[in-house]
Amino acid sequence: MIKVLINGCNGKMGQELSKSIEKNDNFQTICGVDRLDTGDNKYPVYTDLSKITEEPDVIIDFSIPKATLEILEYASKKKIPVVIATTGFTAEESEKIKDYSNTIPIFQSSNMSFEISLMNHIVAEVAKYLSNSDIEIIETHHNRKIDAPSGTALTLANTINEALDNKYHYEYNRHAKHEKRDPKEIGIHSIRGGNVVGEHTVKFYSDTECFEITHTSQSRGVFADGALHAAEFLVVQDSGYYNMSNIFKN
Repeated sequence: MIKVLINGCNGKMGQELSKSIEKNDNFQTICGVDRLDTGDNKYPVYTDLSKITEEPDVIIDFSIPKATLEILEYASKKKIPVVIATTGFTAEESEKIKDYSNTIPIFQSSNMSFEISLMNHIVAEVAKYLSNSDIEIIETHHNRKIDAPSGTALTLANTINEALDNKYHYEYNRHAKHEKRDPKEIGIHSIRGGNVVGEHTVKFYSDTECFEITHTSQSRGVFADGALHAAEFLVVQDSGYYNMSNIFKN
């Protein structure tokens, strides 16, 4: 049985992960970490990392960037693998995560859905065939999401760009521009409203038609299950940096 520490255990995804673990005989939540010890948890919750006495096999992080970096410092000292499902990191914070992966195994993904990983592979292949298209990415999330664009939208954009020899730049705001669309831009648009779990669409426009690929998440449970899949993969790995492409190859 894999013993889990949940970082951000009282958030919506932390609670969703707790439910998924309760249904999975291969995992056990032994403790959680959050800013406040609130909620009706069936395991100890710590607000101070120095007070943790349990010995987890893996940490699964659904929190905020500041809390992620704090748990990585703790994990590196204790030699505990970390699954990072948090998004919104700066370039500097992302480099720090890579640095920690020299000491411990780290799995990071902006979206823990296996089907998003599949979509990522598909859009790379489509982009090669439709390289003369105008490419637009639209992402929709609930009104409480604090980062925009979503990490998944950026991942899709980066995948497409890499498939096209990194010749594209990203356009987030056309409001201040008074010029025609640059053929070498990827437009990225964010919609926030209601309780939408997550939807991502990539559109390839030609002069005569449009080819689009859409993924819709209908439940947060898909991200929790994906995080457990990642944890199962990570606990047997050596120190290093891993992502969904590693699972996809397996």
